[in-house]
Amino acid sequence: MSTKTDKTSTIPAQNSPVAPARRPLKEERFADRGGVINVFSHGFLAVWAIMIILPLVWVVLGSFKDNAEIGGSAWSWPSHWSFSAFGRAWSKGGIGGYFTNTLIVLAGSLTLTMLLGAMAAYVLARYEFRGNRIIFYMFVAGAMFPVYLALVPLFFMVKNLGSISPLLGLNSYLGLILVYVAYSLPFTVFFLHSFFRTLPTAVHEAAMMDGCSHARAFFQVMLPMAKSGLISVGIFNVLGQWNQYLLPVTLMQQQGGSDPDRSMLAQGLVNLASTSGYASDFPGLFAGMTIAMLPVLVVYLSFQKQVQSGLTSATLK
Repeated sequence: MSTKTDKTSTIPAQNSPVAPARRPLKEERFADRGGVINVFSHGFLAVWAIMIILPLVWVVLGSFKDNAEIGGSAWSWPSHWSFSAFGRAWSKGGIGGYFTNTLIVLAGSLTLTMLLGAMAAYVLARYEFRGNRIIFYMFVAGAMFPVYLALVPLFFMVKNLGSISPLLGLNSYLGLILVYVAYSLPFTVFFLHSFFRTLPTAVHEAAMMDGCSHARAFFQVMLPMAKSGLISVGIFNVLGQWNQYLLPVTLMQQQGGSDPDRSMLAQGLVNLASTSGYASDFPGLFAGMTIAMLPVLVVYLSFQKQVQSGLTSATLK
């Protein structure tokens, strides 16, 4: 048996050809510059956050000051933390009544919007029938239609409904609730439609095989699975309806001297701004603005994680 070994196999080749340098792919070149892009994006977000936070801080600090401190130094801390401006804004400024009116309308409109929007989006997303896409595109078209173009016909429509029943006419809670629902439904259906399409079909089929009706499968099986999406679109509806000004100022008009003042919070802030300007009660104005901001901030901070998961779940699935 030969024991000779091939020594040439252990000697590296001295003149082996060198492979040409590979040109980096587009994705790799983009990743190399990720640091620059991150710095730019984070810097932009930081500037945007400062532009949003500074006015809020200025308003909150101003609500604890007096007129002299606000005129002397707008950004200084209050020398004496006084809550008297909140009492004046709530009682004399009428913010308490406007706050209550807004809560009543928001409770009714948000409930109907989420219920009807979820049912419509679920049917359009999970069931195939003739005219399905036409109805869906009509909702999408409604989301793109500016409300400014419909103010005049909307005013006369609600006024004519008042001749049928005073509960549906101008300066009525129910009339404004129905308008809010019609205004918010297109976006709600559009958002939830894509979310319901991501839910597993096997769960729905198993529920139907166990004897569930379509309504029971929707309310007890599919709707709880869409909790994050419902919370996300619900937060957007709360923001839009809470800060709504144009629709209430058009529809919530007193028809006589005996009619109660059912103005919404945005209208109340405008009235408070005009009265505070003449009376030089800027702390009362800032206190009213703080009262209007607090509920929205509390709701958003309480459901922040659910909103983020609801916005990303459709993409991840």
